[in-house]
Amino acid sequence: MDIKISKKMNCIEIAKFGGPENLRVTSIPVPLPKKNEVLIKVYAAGINRPDIMQRQGNYPPPKGASPIPGLEISGVIAKVDPTSSKFKIGEKVCALVTGGGYAGYCIAPEAQTLRIPNNLSMIESAALPETFFTVWANLFHNKMLSSGESILIHGGASGIGTTAIQLANAFGAKVYTTVGSDDKCKSLDKIGSKNINYKKRDFVKFIKKETSGKGVDVILDIIGAQYFDQNLETLSKNGRLILLAFQGGFQKEINLLPILKKHLIVRGSTLRPRSIKEKSVIAKELYKKVWPLIENKIVKPIIYKTFSMYDVKKAHELMESSKHIGKIVLRIEN
Repeated sequence: MDIKISKKMNCIEIAKFGGPENLRVTSIPVPLPKKNEVLIKVYAAGINRPDIMQRQGNYPPPKGASPIPGLEISGVIAKVDPTSSKFKIGEKVCALVTGGGYAGYCIAPEAQTLRIPNNLSMIESAALPETFFTVWANLFHNKMLSSGESILIHGGASGIGTTAIQLANAFGAKVYTTVGSDDKCKSLDKIGSKNINYKKRDFVKFIKKETSGKGVDVILDIIGAQYFDQNLETLSKNGRLILLAFQGGFQKEINLLPILKKHLIVRGSTLRPRSIKEKSVIAKELYKKVWPLIENKIVKPIIYKTFSMYDVKKAHELMESSKHIGKIVLRIEN
């Protein structure tokens, strides 16, 4: 099977740093893959918080990465090295990339490219890589969460949150989340978490009561400094705090005493700057451990809304509003 590759492609350009109005559709040459890379004709791209930060000028791409936003895609293989690639032209895939996702074609390292699960659409598959790589790397690859333990997930209605809820449940953990509305609490009830509307209830007191004073074993946090002290109080002895983002700031005075007294682990993590080698290990584990869960309908990406790439401004506005539950996805049109 041959894929006719255009000379030019549509993509989303950040005209200047700032608000969503600075995103615009433009046309540029199609990139060419190098050794150990594949060229993917993109059908859909997931939207993530790092895309917002990059647009604002707060999260520059790593050296050598595309300046086009977009960290996860789905599509079909358009070009490979036929002498060495495991993929064939026309195969349906999704991929984790360091940039370039909001475009008609995107280059991806072969090691970070995965055949899509049999039962998922292109839209659903575009919502897999960023969140599933992130959650797997932080909770299961390093054995931070085990069966029979408990976890509190801040931002439970986010793409990371809805993925973490499902995977934690699938591997035998008790799941709690914090969210910002009663509607979000009701929605997340359906995928197996016990939810706390942080605008109405103190999550520290709630968790203490739920666990008879013990606390939770793990906290997956996207808030940062604003919740740091409460997180330490909420963790059990030998608990683990995993920091993924800092929507509530990243600087504050820290009381180290609880960390020592309770034998706590505080761990930070980013995904985008990791090496291809590191990401390839995670990709193989996802194939083996998580793709069967998706194909057996135990776990699935939660899609809140899709937008045309020509409505990317509205998609970013929705992401920034935090009204969504699950993932926001762009349909890419050439």
